[in-house]
Amino acid sequence: MLNTRKALLAFLPFLTVGLSGCVEVAPWERGNLAKPHMALEPYPMQSALRAHNYGSREAAAGGNAAEGGGCGCY
Repeated sequence: MLNTRKALLAFLPFLTVGLSGCVEVAPWERGNLAKPHMALEPYPMQSALRAHNYGSREAAAGGNAAEGGGCGCY
């Protein structure tokens, strides 16, 4: 019983922080979130091109990590 109570008290801060991220966004606030500087990837085309170039130089397929052989020169 005591260990369960300690575990619950230790988990409670993480639970409150996690639940505080779940909020509704008001319609008049959505315009602020749709701005380009709020994007996770500000330049998606440039990132895709860099990933393509990296993959073809490394001669690897899948993921962003170097998996195969290849010269890897830039």
